[in-house]
Amino acid sequence: MRDSEGAQPRVNARHAVAGGLLALALLALGWELWLAPLRPGGSMLAWKALPLGIALVYALRGTRRTFQWLSMLILFYFTEGVVRAWSESGVSRTLAVTEIALSLWVYIASIMASRAK
Repeated sequence: MRDSEGAQPRVNARHAVAGGLLALALLALGWELWLAPLRPGGSMLAWKALPLGIALVYALRGTRRTFQWLSMLILFYFTEGVVRAWSESGVSRTLAVTEIALSLWVYIASIMASRAK
């Protein structure tokens, strides 16, 4: 019975990470292709969603090591959000603040998932 009690927080945290990664990947694609691309017609920055997709696959598997390296990877997205929120205006600033919130969500959830037994 003890094993099932310890597994539940890890499953919840894993789903929180997966949901945050999916939302962040969709935000990255939407931002760089349609909502506010750097260049008309989309920009190559849309490729930043690829590592999030790869991380999503591994996060659904739920290994502890995945959540450990993900907590480091997500800091790049947090940093990009801070820089773009500071330097841009309008829709891009709103999208950057959303990126900051989602990256913090994934960071906290990945730490919780890596600590859950």
